[in-house]
Amino acid sequence: MQNLYPDRYFDKKEDIPFKTYYQKGYQGVIFDIDNTLVPHDAPADEKTIRFISNLKAIGYRICLLSNNDKDRVASFNECLQVEYIYKANKPFRRGYEKAMEVLHTDPNNTLFVGDQIFTDVWGAKRAGIFSLLLDPIDSKEEIQIVFKRIPERFIKWSYRRKRGYKKGQYDTTA
Repeated sequence: MQNLYPDRYFDKKEDIPFKTYYQKGYQGVIFDIDNTLVPHDAPADEKTIRFISNLKAIGYRICLLSNNDKDRVASFNECLQVEYIYKANKPFRRGYEKAMEVLHTDPNNTLFVGDQIFTDVWGAKRAGIFSLLLDPIDSKEEIQIVFKRIPERFIKWSYRRKRGYKKGQYDTTA
């Protein structure tokens, strides 16, 4: 089950110490979109645009990696202007590897941020990328995702227990 544990687990994207990770040598960030950056099927809002802009100002190269179709990902990216890959077939490694190719990074200097264990985290781990798990932004999700959330609860509980955290505690450091 440890293959499904994220490297770090944060409540929300704003809690991630991106400056610290950049100082440690990370240069690229691969993001899932839905329920990681915005609620499911929502467009990029002003908060997300500022968030991505701040990461660019730090020096990060950014790629969106989504299992969604081109229309969804391209329209979401219009105001962000970052690299993107659609129909990524997460958790298979190829999408993650392609994202690193377009970012000119490798597993040693790339972060992955997502909200799902069985697609996002597992795929990042398979590709050797440092994985950051977030709680989903919104509970309104497609039914196939809702069913995956049930075993995810156990994995999150087990992760917290292994790290000595109580319920509701998250990572606070890089």
